[in-house]
Amino acid sequence: MGFFKEFKEDFNTAVGEMIPDSQEEPVEEVMVNTLDGDIDVESELNKLDGLLEQVSKKVENPTEAAPLPEAKAEPEKKSFFDNKKNTTEAPKKMDVMGSGVSNAPASDENAIITSGMKVTGNIESIGSIAVEGEINGDVTCQGKLTITGKVTGNSSSAEFFADAAKIEGEVSTTGTAKVGVGSVIIGNITATSAVIAGAVKGDIDVNGPVVVDTSAVVMGNIKSRSVQINNGAVIEGFCSQSYSDVDVNSVFAN
Repeated sequence: MGFFKEFKEDFNTAVGEMIPDSQEEPVEEVMVNTLDGDIDVESELNKLDGLLEQVSKKVENPTEAAPLPEAKAEPEKKSFFDNKKNTTEAPKKMDVMGSGVSNAPASDENAIITSGMKVTGNIESIGSIAVEGEINGDVTCQGKLTITGKVTGNSSSAEFFADAAKIEGEVSTTGTAKVGVGSVIIGNITATSAVIAGAVKGDIDVNGPVVVDTSAVVMGNIKSRSVQINNGAVIEGFCSQSYSDVDVNSVFAN
């Protein structure tokens, strides 16, 4: 009786196609012995009817056979900017105009205006500036200002040195002003000390000492604590030691 065996195999194959492997529950296998004894056809048919009823229930209610896994909530994604802290600070102000130089220490930066450059406009630096070319504008720096070229405009620095330079404008420094041989300055000079070896057409106002060297030509008044005029220097103007510690009026008092 191979008929029932073949029918069972075909039936199991059809059931496997109707129900996915992931949701299929093991079905009790009905063993049919076709080798020994006579086959009770009615009993075998009843067994197949019971198996068919179980399969029909699984097909009608697939969710009961294998419940779907619960969906896991995905972690909330945070924006890159959510982790950033507000670290904005108010910009620091730097007073480079007016009195000239900020109280902040000068930087090691050294800007060079080469001999082939011509700049039109103001220049500011937290370091030093060396002008070998030409600038038409004001120059401000917190370091040393060295001019060997030409500047048309006011200058402000922590230290000033002109060597064979041509300058038209006010010169203001919180340190020493040195005017070398061959330099021509048309404008007033304000400093804490000064050494003049070139030509200056303007007043010189220095809180400390002033040295007017042999090659110097000064057309203007000199106001200082003390003044040294070397032989050969030319001065057309008044010299006043108004910053001296000596009370001049007390010397001539009765």
